[in-house]
Order: sequence, then C-alpha cells, then structure tokens
Amino acid sequence: MINRLGFNNEGHEAAEKRLAARKGRAGIVGVNIGANKDSADRVSDYERGVVRFAPFATYLTVNISSPNTPGLRNMQARQQLGELLSRVMAARTAASAQPPIFLKIAPDLVEAELEDIAAEVTDKAIDGVIVSNTTIARPGLRSAAVAGETGGLSGKPLFERSTIVLAKMRKLLGPDRAIIGVGGVDSAETALEKVRAGADLVQLYTGMIYAGPSLPGRILSGMIGFADMQRLKSLRELRDTSLDQWASKPL
Repeated sequence: MINRLGFNNEGHEAAEKRLAARKGRAGIVGVNIGANKDSADRVSDYERGVVRFAPFATYLTVNISSPNTPGLRNMQARQQLGELLSRVMAARTAASAQPPIFLKIAPDLVEAELEDIAAEVTDKAIDGVIVSNTTIARPGLRSAAVAGETGGLSGKPLFERSTIVLAKMRKLLGPDRAIIGVGGVDSAETALEKVRAGADLVQLYTGMIYAGPSLPGRILSGMIGFADMQRLKSLRELRDTSLDQWASKPL
C-alpha cells in the first residue's frame, strides 16, 4: 500500500483527552510524536510532545522518518539528530513521567547513515529504535503509474529491506538496546523472522488492512505454537539466530 496521509490528527489537546480517558486500563500505549510540516522549530514540536504525553505513554516514539512530511527525514543526518535527541531526552527529564524513548527510522538509509544513527542513539542513551517506517522505493511494483505515486510504500514489498536494516542496526547497537521490527509483517512466520533478524518486539500495520483485526491474534497463536514445537522457554532464544544472514545482505 502507498499512503501519503502525513501526520493527520486533531492535535495535542484532542489526543490528550482520549489518552486521559483510558489511563489506568491495561495494554501498551505508544505515542508517536512528529513535527508539523510548517513549524519554524521542529525540534520544539518534539519537546512539547514528550512533555505533554509522557504521563500517558508506555513508550514514546520520536518519528523522524515519515516520507510524507517534506524535509522530515533530513533530521536523520547526524548533526541534526544529535541536537534533536539531546533536547528530547532533556524534555523527558523535565516531564512528570519518564517512559522509554524509541527513535523511528527510515528503511531508505545507507550503511554510513545507519552508523551515524546508531552512534547518536548510543551517545544520547535512547532506549530503543523502531525499524522501520515506509519506503520511498518501489520494489516489485509492476505498474509504472502506481509506482510513480507520491507516498510511503508498506506491506509485503517492505519486508526485505526493512529486515536488512533491522539486522544491520542490531549489529551496530549490540545485543542490549531494544529494537522494534516493523515492515511487511502479515503472518507468524514473518513476525518470527523479524525476531530472528534481531527484533525484541514486532509491530504491524498494513497486514491488518488485508487480513482484518483478528490478524494479531492469529500471529500470536502461530508464534506460541512454534515456540511449543521447538520447546522454547522464550522467544528471546530465537532472537538473532538469522542475524548474520540478514546483516550480510546489501542495501
């Protein structure tokens, strides 16, 4: 699927009201923070988001990788990223709660850019990385007219590239920093492969459009069945078992 929605939403106040209304209920709540495309100081947008939503979030996502906000991906460059992460971490310290901070990156990065991102994530003590957002590439699309559309591509065509980037980032960050694997997850096997490539946690989006809201339950059942069959005490035992294979693939 190609989407060009941008960061459509009703703003901080509306989101805060909804989050406040469900506070105390079970479940993981990740709050995804981005910058307004017309903001004069995009870093301050992230700072305000961190302070406002820290009390309601299980974790916060600093999203600098949407292809639908012009210039946003430039914040992945090392100098801009270093300033952003420093100010975000300072904002979390000043907030009334200190949930983990995850940085969400693009799949359309080269080795040197991944190295710079990993260095800044480590230096600024960011809790984890989300790999990855949608891609501006068009792998496997047969229609030139569709491939020429603006937006980020997600779903099955994203799986290969996002999983390679995931494995390379795991190599750069080491074994202890958390990584969430995203991109092309639509079955228990694709979710398990993200774990094999280095993911601690897995997210999915586009798969639910084609398989419906029961897909996460089916994936979990498949993963549990696999773990039982392999007599695994934890899926942690599976993590990184295909790391070298994926990390050796070219970008």
